[in-house]
Amino acid sequence: MLFKKIFATTLATVASFGCAATHAEMMTGPNIAFVGKVKSLDNIVKLEVEEKSWKCPKCTPQEQYVLEQIQDKTNIRDRNALSAILGNIKSESGFKAKICEGGARIKYRQCTSGGFGLIQWTSSGRYYGLGKFCKKYECDPNTLEGQTRYMINEPQFQKYLSEFENPGFSISQYMVPSYYWLGWGVKGYREHYAHEYAGKLVWS
Repeated sequence: MLFKKIFATTLATVASFGCAATHAEMMTGPNIAFVGKVKSLDNIVKLEVEEKSWKCPKCTPQEQYVLEQIQDKTNIRDRNALSAILGNIKSESGFKAKICEGGARIKYRQCTSGGFGLIQWTSSGRYYGLGKFCKKYECDPNTLEGQTRYMINEPQFQKYLSEFENPGFSISQYMVPSYYWLGWGVKGYREHYAHEYAGKLVWS
């Protein structure tokens, strides 16, 4: 009776794995049948699943790069939060890396007054922070790539990051942490730009 139960269990195991096994193999237990199945996994094709994210097909390559990096390096997934950030960057620099306050298209060390770069780093601590960061992490303070890395890792952004990562708020509400992050003097068209981005972002 015990042998019938063991044999029935072995047959069920073999059937569940879809393996063909001889009577001798089945008599040694279900493990042999399972090993045969594992060997066949070598022929299975692996499928890669691409994670979805917010994309902006109608944006410039510079805007697309910053959008991608923000999502890649943080947990910001709310469209309005991302749009608020993009709108503020557009207002500050138009996504131009080598730009000094007033519109002069010059390099980092040549901008001796006013703000510089993506978010117009103005105070001495934030301006020189860009140079120190890029020296430490071997990036170029004149490039979009170097400035984006600094922007995301800068203490001022990290301080309010959790508020951007908290989903479900309006663009107007996300303008509050944006203000404390950037400390702008004039709001201007920031919120208008943010709404434009919200209309262009696509989840794909």
